Amino acid sequence: MSRVLSADWVLPIEGPPIEDGAVLLEDGRIAAVGTRAELGDGERFEGAALLPGLVNAHTHLEYAVYAGFGDGLHFGPWLALHIERKARIGWNEFLAIARLGAAECLRSGVTTVADASYSGAGAVAASELGLRALVGLEVFGADPARLHDVEERRRELAAQLDGDVELGISPHAPYSVSPDLYRAVLAGGGLAITHVAESDDELAYLLRGEGPIAAVSDIPPPGMTPVRHLAAEGLLGPSLLAAHCVKVDAEEIVLLAEHDVPVAHCPRSNAVLGCGIAPLAELRAAGLRVGLGTDSPASTPSFDMFEELRAAVFVARARGASPDALSARDALELATLGSASALGLDAETGSLAPGKRADLTVVSLAGSPYLPWEDPAAAVVFGGSPERVELTLVAGEERYRKGTTAWRDLRRRAESARLRLLGALPPAPKT
Repeated sequence: MSRVLSADWVLPIEGPPIEDGAVLLEDGRIAAVGTRAELGDGERFEGAALLPGLVNAHTHLEYAVYAGFGDGLHFGPWLALHIERKARIGWNEFLAIARLGAAECLRSGVTTVADASYSGAGAVAASELGLRALVGLEVFGADPARLHDVEERRRELAAQLDGDVELGISPHAPYSVSPDLYRAVLAGGGLAITHVAESDDELAYLLRGEGPIAAVSDIPPPGMTPVRHLAAEGLLGPSLLAAHCVKVDAEEIVLLAEHDVPVAHCPRSNAVLGCGIAPLAELRAAGLRVGLGTDSPASTPSFDMFEELRAAVFVARARGASPDALSARDALELATLGSASALGLDAETGSLAPGKRADLTVVSLAGSPYLPWEDPAAAVVFGGSPERVELTLVAGEERYRKGTTAWRDLRRRAESARLRLLGALPPAPKT
């Protein structure tokens, strides 16, 4: 089945913006990209830009209602608070929250996520709502035998998923997972999502066994920084997606580049937790595959990718003390083709090109200060928001359309789960 969408601008990413552009879709794929004169009107979006679906390179969908928990705490105590509260809920609550998280991503123009999931609810929720996802079941601890239980859980969940959700394993972090357990995960293949070099508390523990992480970790400190530790253990490689990478020096950036380690850049989370500003310019200059991720409302106010785009620009320019440290066009590439490349999906998504999946979003700028148009990429980055997303398609299927999708029940159930997290309702029964 064929379908044409047209808008004031089409932003292919791998090519210049197309004024008065259009995209022809056939059977879930992009058949052609060109002007409206070439492809026809189809469904026309005035005052809008049509762009690839955003690719969120680091999420925790099942933390969608954790906003504000422990605000102002240092990383270690903040982590301990989340561990304590998470123990108050069960599968039904995890799933209710993850469904809201998946819905909020679609509403933000996101078509693909890389999700680290404590319970596995992120995979089920993404499958139910039609959000494409690479989901890693989180694993913790020193004993590689722990992987057996996680593998059994993965098999149970896989029976509930469609083909647009891939379920893998996510070794949480170097301070919570032993090298042997990392090795066991990586030996299974697929993309392994991990947290690396996120905070000073992490460095204090791994280097000296000190600080608040000592109270929640049973991993012996190696006396090395996270990246050097993973390198020494032979664990760096293209299948290890490293989220954050805030606390990395020039030598560690070289190590990451030499091993083709993809990186998920999460500027809002890094800022809100007081972790610092990741060296984005240096990572990109070294040739690393870098994508953009929102993390989750546990550390960031929302899954809003437009806010993340703006944060990426702002902190890059502040760190570089230059207005050209990161352009709007480069930021948009980070959130589309960059993230897709980091996830190994750039042959399928991340740009508008014939043969690729019909993953796209339409963003209206009507009524914004960015019309009449000057630079459509800047208009989308600085003027976009979930409220301005008109349409989100995943493989050509409508997964969100403004004004027609009712998610009130999802929000109500997720809010009830938040009450349990806060202790306002009794803990969920353990099953």
